[in-house]
Formats: sequence, structure tokens, C-alpha cells
Amino acid sequence: KYIQKKHSIQEIFRYFFLLPFRISGAKMIAIFRQKMRRNIMKYVKEIVIIFGITMVGELLNKFIPLPVPAGVYGLFILLGGLCSGIIKLSDVEVTGNLLLDLMPVMFIPAAVGIIDKIEELKAVMIPMLIITFVTTFIVMSITGVTAEWIIKRQKKGAK
Repeated sequence: KYIQKKHSIQEIFRYFFLLPFRISGAKMIAIFRQKMRRNIMKYVKEIVIIFGITMVGELLNKFIPLPVPAGVYGLFILLGGLCSGIIKLSDVEVTGNLLLDLMPVMFIPAAVGIIDKIEELKAVMIPMLIITFVTTFIVMSITGVTAEWIIKRQKKGAK
């Protein structure tokens, strides 16, 4: 009998998702909104932590007369906080990943600026490309050798 009867999508949704929990549609919407508010507050908290650390880095850059960019101060403060446990990874992970995902977009204006000045760059284009490829190969090689050395060292330590 049940197989032959045709059910609407709403009935199927109600049967599988709402009835087992005895929750009405309005109640589900209210729960969803509450979760969204919590998520928004989590994002706000993470942004405040990250931007606060960045602001402290800017202040350190202003008061310490070293040729170190403010972002580097901020990164070291964040690293210290994460390593010491003062800042939990879960406190900055979601927003940090979002900022990392958006980072390529930040390079678009620089790329447009380079394309804008292509005529002036033609004189140094070949040496610049050669230097770029050679240094990229060197960095990749050193990174690979270092990673292999660390892995071998960890395997020896585990034995």
C-alpha cells in the first residue's frame, strides 16, 4: 500500500526530517536563525581577535625602531599566542581560512598594474622571467630536501 501511494515532496520532507524530531517548520526556522546568530557572533569574535593582533603589531612597529613590517610583528604575536595556548586554533581558524581563501583576490590590482606598465617592463622581461624560474626551482628544491630530512629525522626518533 505504501509503495503505490504517491507522496508530495512536502510530505516526504515532513516524514523524514520533521516528524522524527517532533519539530514544526516554524520551530526549525527559529533554530536555524539562532544557529546563524551564533555563527555570525563567532565570525565577529574571530575577526576582532585577528584585527586586534594586527593592531598590536602596528603599534609595535610604530614604537620599536626596527625595519620590520607591522604584519610580521602581528604574525609572531599570533604564533606565540597559538603555541602558548592563549589563543586556541578554533578561535581564529574559520576566519583565518576565509582570509587565506580571499588572498589571491588581493593580488589582482598588482597584476593589473604590471599589465598597465608592460611596455616599460619589456626591456627587463627576459632576465626577470629567468630569475623568477631559477629562484622558484631553488626554493622548491630546498623545501623538498628539508621536508625529506625532517621526515627521516622524525622516523628515527619514533624508533
